Amino acid sequence: MSGKPTQRHAARRRLVVVGNGMAPGRVLERLLEAAPDAWDITIFNAESRVNYDRIMLSPVLAGEKTFDQIVIHGDSWYERHGITLHKGTTVTAIDRAAKTVTAARGHTVRYDQLLIATGSLPIIIPVPGHTLAGVLSYRDLDDVHAMLLAAQSRGKAVVIGGGLLGLEAAAGLRERGMDVTVLHLLPTLMERQLDPEAGMLLQRTIEARGIKVITQANTKAILGEKKVEAVELADGTRLPADLVIMAVGIRPNAGLGRTAGLDVGRGIKVDAAMQTSDPDIFAVGECVEVAGDVFGLVAPLYEMAHVIAARLSGDTATTFQRKALATRLKVSGIDLFSAGDFVAGSDRDDAVLRDPARRVYKRLVFKDGRLIGAVLFGDTGDGARIFSIIQSGGKFVGSREALMFGFAPAMAA
Repeated sequence: MSGKPTQRHAARRRLVVVGNGMAPGRVLERLLEAAPDAWDITIFNAESRVNYDRIMLSPVLAGEKTFDQIVIHGDSWYERHGITLHKGTTVTAIDRAAKTVTAARGHTVRYDQLLIATGSLPIIIPVPGHTLAGVLSYRDLDDVHAMLLAAQSRGKAVVIGGGLLGLEAAAGLRERGMDVTVLHLLPTLMERQLDPEAGMLLQRTIEARGIKVITQANTKAILGEKKVEAVELADGTRLPADLVIMAVGIRPNAGLGRTAGLDVGRGIKVDAAMQTSDPDIFAVGECVEVAGDVFGLVAPLYEMAHVIAARLSGDTATTFQRKALATRLKVSGIDLFSAGDFVAGSDRDDAVLRDPARRVYKRLVFKDGRLIGAVLFGDTGDGARIFSIIQSGGKFVGSREALMFGFAPAMAA
């Protein structure tokens, strides 16, 4: 346990937080800025460590950063703010009538407001052999430590999934000396973030780093007696493997909300104020479903956190607004950026720059005179500026090509 609870003030209310990831951490930062003396705060964290930047797991895997360098809130932060942090403690039950939570060790605490931030679970393809030793997911620091241990053999790794996490895992394992193959079910990599042309460029760049990529690869089975020995594809191909990483996606970890009787769809359902079907319970992060959507990128999770902190501080007007999202691949030496809506359609048109010699590709997507999406590969220096234009929703009255080459656009008033 970390953090030293302060003497309870009569006017303070009890806030209990289940989960200690980046989203609830941002809630507490904002809440302590706005209302530092309003709440007595208790956190239950299933992981046996403090809050850290999960976005930086890939640099830790690649050896570019250490765990200490990605810590967001160290033990002293909780102590300084009088927050009680229970590490390695999983909450097993919520009693909404008594307004208590109970942890696996039998510890029960009362709350006035509860914040559920249980995150997500990795999707594991239920193929034969998926429970063998050596089959790992890629979600937290424990997964990274297991990969680093396996990588000491400098053997063969197969990464199932050519999305963001899969490619970052592949690059990290390659940096650690493993022979890596990426399997992807669809024709091009990162199809959710990239158009097909950028996906092909990405594949060539990944392959140039010594990582084999097989697209349209349907995994049939993971082979081995007690530990993984190979991966078999539907077409009969067998790939020797000492390590298999499942990186095919995530799903909201909504089980605690479901057993507590909250409204749950794909995730724990919340309204625009981030309140669940119980007005005394908020939810934030990857466990949440807002207006039918679930989110895995950090920007909307931080927007949710801002809303909850405002509500807990007495602001009843702030609401969650869905905004355009941007993605970058966190692999050293690969410049990739996508934002907004870049799906082709008859109601939109493109401005495209191709420079095969430099492996540069830029595509800007316009609708009704507004920039709505962008894909940049090889030269992403204008990514932040282009993203701000997408978010602004303003109309262009100048040259789209000028924007492509980095000049400031003319915007309608």
